[in-house]
Amino acid sequence: MVFVAGICAAFALGLGWVLQQRVASHAALSELLSFRLLLHLMRQRVWWAGIAAMIAGQALGGLAFQLGPVTLVEPLLSMSLLFAFVIAAFVSRHRAGWHEIAGAVLLSAALGVFIAVGNPRAGSHSEPSWQSIILATGIVAGVVVAIVAVAKRQQRLVVESVLIAAGAGVLYGLQDAATRGALLAIEQHGIAEALTLSPWPYVVIGSATIGLLLTQSAFRAARLDYSLPPTAAAEPIVGVALGVGVLGDQLSVSAGGLAVEAACLAAMLAGALLIARSPTLAAHADSQPGDPHATSAPAQ
Repeated sequence: MVFVAGICAAFALGLGWVLQQRVASHAALSELLSFRLLLHLMRQRVWWAGIAAMIAGQALGGLAFQLGPVTLVEPLLSMSLLFAFVIAAFVSRHRAGWHEIAGAVLLSAALGVFIAVGNPRAGSHSEPSWQSIILATGIVAGVVVAIVAVAKRQQRLVVESVLIAAGAGVLYGLQDAATRGALLAIEQHGIAEALTLSPWPYVVIGSATIGLLLTQSAFRAARLDYSLPPTAAAEPIVGVALGVGVLGDQLSVSAGGLAVEAACLAAMLAGALLIARSPTLAAHADSQPGDPHATSAPAQ
């Protein structure tokens, strides 16, 4: 059952990414990194269909996490990257090429090994203090602000998209950890008291909102194979790191394990680079009016 829930969740997430990107790619460049972009997208039915698919994927992912360990579910959910490319190829009437298929499988497999070697486990520590939550949130916010600042200085939209997407992944990792923290607070205190005793619910709302803005901006700046893999890679890594550093999760660490984890990070980067060389998705991008990658391709 965990496989069914995980695969269905990955498919729904992949579909949601594709629908959102197809709409966001037509927005005005002047709306990049502006809440005007979200206001524009909210008037598009296809975009809302993408959001609905994402919500369904998140719900199915939550079910999968209840049925199986994180070491199994996270790699299943990361297959949303592969589904996104297959769906994008189908919609644009192109076959999915080996670049994006091999890259997505490599990225997902490397993520699976990374999590399996680290073997993150929920700790038995008490709820973290306000100070530690605010400190962690502030550090993540500072990292994201720095990433976006560097992105805005880039001359090429592709580079800007990759950086913005990475920032979105960092925020989604914070959202994952905050969701767990909020659920723990609700379990211990109830919904009403959790809203006053814990900052986690507000961290969830803030990280989700800004993360959504960054994701749509990345989708506007470049095609799917540039704007999605950085998010897919950064989210679970940041989520695991915050789980260990803030929520008290336990992680297996050894000299050999660290070497394997470093190799997995390199493999994830290699997978992202394979995806970025996809000629199939280049054709998909060129077929979309208003896609900046279509006009900037000769300069790459």
